[in-house]
Amino acid sequence: METPDSTIILDDYKARMMAEQLGLDVTGTIGVFIKAKLRGIIISIKPYLEMLRRTGFRYYTDIEHEALKQAGE
Repeated sequence: METPDSTIILDDYKARMMAEQLGLDVTGTIGVFIKAKLRGIIISIKPYLEMLRRTGFRYYTDIEHEALKQAGE
Protein backbone atom coordinates (compact mmCIF):
# COMPACT_ATOMS: atom_id res chain seq x y z
CA MET A 1 0.00 0.00 0.00
CA GLU A 2 2.98 2.25 0.55
CA THR A 3 4.40 1.72 -2.94
CA PRO A 4 2.30 3.40 -5.64
CA ASP A 5 1.68 1.70 -8.99
CA SER A 6 2.69 -1.73 -7.68
CA THR A 7 1.04 -5.09 -8.12
CA ILE A 8 0.76 -7.74 -5.43
CA ILE A 9 1.03 -11.40 -6.47
CA LEU A 10 -1.44 -13.57 -4.56
CA ASP A 11 -2.93 -16.95 -5.36
CA ASP A 12 -4.97 -17.48 -2.19
CA TYR A 13 -8.60 -16.55 -2.87
CA LYS A 14 -9.30 -14.94 0.51
CA ALA A 15 -6.07 -12.94 0.40
CA ARG A 16 -6.91 -11.73 -3.13
CA MET A 17 -10.37 -10.60 -2.04
CA MET A 18 -8.94 -8.69 0.92
CA ALA A 19 -6.27 -7.04 -1.24
CA GLU A 20 -8.88 -6.00 -3.80
CA GLN A 21 -11.07 -4.56 -1.03
CA LEU A 22 -8.07 -2.48 0.00
CA GLY A 23 -7.79 -1.19 -3.57
CA LEU A 24 -4.57 -3.01 -4.40
CA ASP A 25 -3.71 -4.18 -7.92
CA VAL A 26 -3.66 -7.98 -7.71
CA THR A 27 -2.48 -10.75 -10.01
CA GLY A 28 -1.69 -14.40 -9.48
CA THR A 29 1.17 -16.61 -10.52
CA ILE A 30 -0.60 -17.57 -13.74
CA GLY A 31 -1.24 -13.88 -14.44
CA VAL A 32 2.50 -13.26 -14.19
CA PHE A 33 3.09 -16.00 -16.78
CA ILE A 34 0.53 -14.43 -19.12
CA LYS A 35 2.12 -10.99 -18.81
CA ALA A 36 5.58 -12.46 -19.40
CA LYS A 37 4.35 -14.19 -22.57
CA LEU A 38 2.60 -11.07 -23.89
CA ARG A 39 5.75 -9.00 -23.29
CA GLY A 40 7.94 -11.54 -25.11
CA ILE A 41 9.86 -12.60 -22.01
CA ILE A 42 8.84 -16.25 -22.37
CA ILE A 43 7.82 -18.18 -25.48
CA SER A 44 4.96 -20.17 -23.96
CA ILE A 45 3.10 -20.41 -20.66
CA LYS A 46 2.17 -24.06 -21.13
CA PRO A 47 5.44 -25.51 -19.74
CA TYR A 48 5.10 -23.27 -16.69
CA LEU A 49 1.52 -24.37 -16.11
CA GLU A 50 2.63 -28.00 -16.33
CA MET A 51 5.45 -27.29 -13.87
CA LEU A 52 2.97 -25.74 -11.43
CA ARG A 53 0.75 -28.83 -11.61
CA ARG A 54 3.71 -31.14 -10.93
CA THR A 55 4.60 -29.18 -7.80
CA GLY A 56 1.09 -29.56 -6.42
CA PHE A 57 -0.17 -26.07 -7.26
CA ARG A 58 -3.93 -26.42 -7.63
CA TYR A 59 -6.08 -24.52 -10.10
CA TYR A 60 -9.20 -25.26 -12.11
CA THR A 61 -8.92 -26.53 -15.68
CA ASP A 62 -11.10 -23.59 -16.76
CA ILE A 63 -8.43 -21.22 -15.47
CA GLU A 64 -5.80 -23.04 -17.50
CA HIS A 65 -7.90 -22.81 -20.66
CA GLU A 66 -8.55 -19.10 -20.10
CA ALA A 67 -4.86 -18.44 -19.40
CA LEU A 68 -3.82 -20.20 -22.60
CA LYS A 69 -6.42 -18.21 -24.53
CA GLN A 70 -5.24 -14.89 -23.05
CA ALA A 71 -1.64 -15.84 -23.86
CA GLY A 72 -2.61 -16.64 -27.45
CA GLU A 73 -1.83 -20.33 -27.14
